[in-house]
Formats: sequence, structure tokens, C-alpha cells
Amino acid sequence: MTMRDFVCSKCPSLLKEFHPSRLLFNGHLQTAYSAYGDFSEVDKIMYDRKLIRLLDGGTLSLDFTPPEDERHLSDDTPIIVTFHGLTGGSNEAYVRAILAPACAPVEEGGLGYRAVVVNYRGCAGTPVTSEKLYHCGNTDDARQALMYISHRYPKAKLIGLGFSLGANILVRYLAQEGEQSRLIAGCALGCPWDLHSVSYKLSNGAWVDRMYSRMLAGNMATLIKANKDVLANNPKLAKALPYLFSLPSPTLWDFDKYYAYEEKELETLGAFRDQGDFYRWASSHTALSDVRVPLLAINADDDPIIRDLPVDAGENPLVSLVVTRGGGHLGWFASEKKFLRRRRARWVKKPVLEWLGAVGEDLSGDPSKCRPVYENDGFLYEAGRPGLGCRQVEGGGKFHGEMLRVLPNSTAGF
Repeated sequence: MTMRDFVCSKCPSLLKEFHPSRLLFNGHLQTAYSAYGDFSEVDKIMYDRKLIRLLDGGTLSLDFTPPEDERHLSDDTPIIVTFHGLTGGSNEAYVRAILAPACAPVEEGGLGYRAVVVNYRGCAGTPVTSEKLYHCGNTDDARQALMYISHRYPKAKLIGLGFSLGANILVRYLAQEGEQSRLIAGCALGCPWDLHSVSYKLSNGAWVDRMYSRMLAGNMATLIKANKDVLANNPKLAKALPYLFSLPSPTLWDFDKYYAYEEKELETLGAFRDQGDFYRWASSHTALSDVRVPLLAINADDDPIIRDLPVDAGENPLVSLVVTRGGGHLGWFASEKKFLRRRRARWVKKPVLEWLGAVGEDLSGDPSKCRPVYENDGFLYEAGRPGLGCRQVEGGGKFHGEMLRVLPNSTAGF
């Protein structure tokens, strides 16, 4: 069976046309509603947070659902490993819209899966404990989180789910790991793909484009300012940040010129001449040909942030790229009738749940192809990667996902 046949047979809702809500008739309105709509009373979810300390001193928070003390699941229950968008987290409505039904019991119409959201450094209340945050090309934090998750649940199939910037990280991870991927499949929603194109067009386009760029850069700048005392220990960032903070309304292009690729230099993988070099290195559209597990990617043709899509999918038969007519950025709101009332619901939820159910049931991973994980001095390591490691530390606990307090306006991110 080809990938196209698999998707068409297992995800029939993808073959039905998406009809945007009448009041959200273009990409800007879809995107704005996704960012600022009130979703506090829908897709409620309970998380159990675990904190892991990385070898470089940084911290990630992993939010598991359902909590183990509330519902027992078998050790081989599939796990959806989720990567959120820029400055987002497990509280985001677009995350909960998928995970709430995916982790609901089968007898209640759900998939009965387990899920974990990987919150990046500083995001969703994650403490910043090193002079580094994260950026759009960083896959090592995802790699270390997956080491911990696979060690904790060695019998479970791991399925990747990425939103926007998290989708870019997911695709790059899959391409870099190839057949050694700990994820047996992936789903990328609203992936930015060509980061150079995204940042340049937003930062140099019409006023509405620059508005998006400033919002995205402003959210990241707010996160950095909140942790500036810790980040000031980074000599390169200490030099770059004062200039960044002096800009009245920086764009993404400005922000990454003075922050992201400066941070990348610290990873000793080579310096970049400018942010253009950094973006080309960090983009995922050129990595699709190296993906070795089934990957479903969904984008909207009126996404105001993402304009250029890899329509050839890297000529990779394992990759299926779906482009909807309408939907905005992480929106896809359609009207549906429920209890004699109409409400706006995310159309994309149904095909994604169909995909997660299909790959979780029909695919079988081969753990022997993954790098072995071993423990040394309390840290988990992967064979052949002595520079990466993690261990669980104190902190975390249970909380309602829709009630988590994070930075203002964080939901607009990519």
C-alpha cells in the first residue's frame, strides 16, 4: 500500500472539503481567533508535569496526560509526543484540541492514548536554569526528551505531533534520525518549512505582515526579558541583548539577527554570516527527503504567516502534504451543530485523530534500530552521543491545562 492509499483509506475526512466558519472567512480571521478566542471551557485536560535537567544545565518540562494516578494505561499504550509553537506550551488551545479527545477513554469515543507535551526552556512555566533558551533549529532538546520518554515507557509506540515551530523541529528530528528515529510516525500542522522565506516576507512585507512579525518577535523578547539575569551569563547574548531590547518594535528578522544565530554559534557547529544562513540551516523543507517514517503534514493555503510550501514533499513517498483551501495559521475553524446550537470547532481535529489512530494501530516500530539508552551517574545517555543526557529532578505536579498561566499573547506564535 502506498502512502497515498494509506492516508486516503485511514483518514477519509481529508477527502472532504474544509468549509471555514462564515464569520472567519479568511486566514487573518482564522489566525486571530485561534490566538485570542476563549477556549477555557473546551478540551479540558489534566496534566502531570515532570521536570528533566539536561546535561548543559537547561530544564525541560514534560506534561503527561492522563496522570497515572487518575487512570491506569498499559505500558504499551501509544504515546503522542507533542511539540508546541513559539513561546507556547501544553496549555495552548490548539494542543488541547487534539490531545483531549486522543487521550479520552475508548468507551467515551477517544483513542485511549497517552500523550506528553515537551515544553521548551522557559515556556509554559518551565524554569530557565542555563544561559540558553531554544530556537527553531534546535532538535537536541527534543532528542533528550525522547530519550527520557522511551526509557520511561520502553514498550510504547511514540508518535510525533508538531505545531508550527514545533512542527519544524519535529520534521528536522525525523530527517536527522532517519531509520533510528524513536518516533514511528509524525504529524506536522502549520509547519513554517522555509524559515528564510517566512521571516523575510513578514519583516519586509505590508503593514499586516510586519504586524505578525513584531508580535512573534515581541513574544520571544518578553520571554527573554523575563529571564535576562540568567541569560546574561552567556557572553554572546549579554552583548547582543541590550541592542535587541533597545529596538522599539523588533521584527523576526531583527530578533534573529541579534539573538538566534548568535546563540547557535555557541553550539560549536560553525558560525553564520547572517540570519539568512541561520534560517537556511534551521529550515525543514530541505530535509523532507531524509525522513524515513510516515509523515502527514497539513497546511492552509491562506496562512498569513506561511506562504511557501514544499509541494513536491521532497519526492519522498513516506511524506504526505495536505493543503486545505482556507484555515489560517493553526485555525481550521468550521461551524458544527451540537445540541441544537452551532459552534466553531477545529476541522483539523478529525483527520489528525484518524491519522494518530491508524499509525498507532497499524505501524510497528523497531526499537533495535534506535540508539541504546544507558544510565551513568544518574543521567540517561544515548550510545554515541556523550554530549547529550538528562535526568528527572524535583518539581512539577498535576494541573489543569486550560488554567496554566503563561506569558501574555503567547498563543500567536509560530
